[in-house]
Amino acid sequence: MQEGREMATATKTEGNRNRLGLEKSPYLLQHASNPVDWYPWGVEAFTKAQAENKPIFLSVGYSTCHWCHVMERESFENAEIGQLMNDSFVCVKVDREERPDVDRMYMTFVQATSGHGGWPMSVFLTPDLKPIVGGTYFPPDDRYFGQPGFKTILNRVASMWSSKKDKLNQQGSVILDVLMQGTVVKSTSARLPDDETVTKCVAMLTSSYDSSLGGFNTEPKFPQPVKLNFLFRIYAREASTAKGKDALDMCLHTLSMMSKGGIHDHIGQGFHRYSTDKLWHVPHFEKMLYDQSQLAVSYSDAYQISRLDEFATVVRDILLYVTRDLSHKSGGFFSAEDADSLPNSDGAVKKKEGAFCVWTDEEVRGPLATPVDGTAGTTYADVFVKHYNVHAEGNVSPHQDPHEELKGKNVLLVRGSVEDTAAAFQLDAGQAERILQQCRETLLKERRKRPPPHLDDKMITSWNGATLASVSRVLFACLSCMSVSCVVVMESSLREKRYE
Repeated sequence: MQEGREMATATKTEGNRNRLGLEKSPYLLQHASNPVDWYPWGVEAFTKAQAENKPIFLSVGYSTCHWCHVMERESFENAEIGQLMNDSFVCVKVDREERPDVDRMYMTFVQATSGHGGWPMSVFLTPDLKPIVGGTYFPPDDRYFGQPGFKTILNRVASMWSSKKDKLNQQGSVILDVLMQGTVVKSTSARLPDDETVTKCVAMLTSSYDSSLGGFNTEPKFPQPVKLNFLFRIYAREASTAKGKDALDMCLHTLSMMSKGGIHDHIGQGFHRYSTDKLWHVPHFEKMLYDQSQLAVSYSDAYQISRLDEFATVVRDILLYVTRDLSHKSGGFFSAEDADSLPNSDGAVKKKEGAFCVWTDEEVRGPLATPVDGTAGTTYADVFVKHYNVHAEGNVSPHQDPHEELKGKNVLLVRGSVEDTAAAFQLDAGQAERILQQCRETLLKERRKRPPPHLDDKMITSWNGATLASVSRVLFACLSCMSVSCVVVMESSLREKRYE
């Protein structure tokens, strides 16, 4: 874990803190200084809502969620909006990682009524917790595409509650009954899916597969390792058939394109949450432990089957990131790293998404001015800039940067191969790879001078279990398939972090 990491603390004095200041969740503590009179999920909030006959505004998120931060800055830190929330609602904050049961219940409602879900999740409830209306991120005012802003929605719901309370209660009861039926886990003796079901699932994945860029559907693109694991098993079962070979091709191509994309942190290792575009280029920059553990298994499977070194390299990359940045020296793994951070150490007070990870052309060229031996004026920077698509004006489209946080910046992205880059400078591939490796190491040292993003230091049992299982599986794969040197690197990395 890096020194000087920002942990979960509120920024104001105790006298200005709301009830969330007494909580342990990093996410709740982030909101302890809001002008909103937040309550944690519990009897105190519910009793107040029932006694005052007020609806509840429920906000669910997690500490490293970019759009949670945006909604906080725009709305929850706004005194006028905070007063409106306090006057008309009992406001409740939930960390989805502390209360996955609450998150699941109301996310089912939001997805069913709006067609999509995500965080922050914003749901209005009756005093007895029946959902009225919900959504995800709301801008503070009516600024986007004619959609109502948060202030407008607050006023509308308050007005509806005042004039149509009985109807909303009745409607909420019906919805809650449906939700309960959909979220209760029932004991079943049903058989495993039959061949027809499996074939249908493969056909659905095939129809949504992006044969050019990998992944499924269009933007945003998530890694979705569960789908890849399923397709790997189709290949294992039917390796000699066209269906099996197609399943493997979808997996290998997707994993290769992801590892080349900006969703992959080429300097600091590991994978960001998801890509905002179909190219895997511009991610939302938070990093989650559970993504790393699942992807380590997928890339390990890819290596076991294909024996391609590119996949083994990514496995080592993921484990290096987890052991270095998400591990406690006494054991256990932290939950996540934030998407947002301060852009510099020179008194900046406003965090920006991706500030820790992106680069200007000048920031790249400065530390990489070393000349390449045997060339006429080529520098390490020239090789790196070519390989990772760095442009003087930045490589992020304004369409992908609505808040202009990435203007003039570059999200590193590989379009070709090391061989292509080597050929462009008349180098051999081995020399080009050594230069790129040295460049990455140099830029990692430069990046560590920047203010690091917030670390969510919760240790979630299920996520830790999944990570330990993935590490065990990866090391088993190494022993059976990879070189001895690969195993030594991984084992020594884990041992070093565990006992340092």
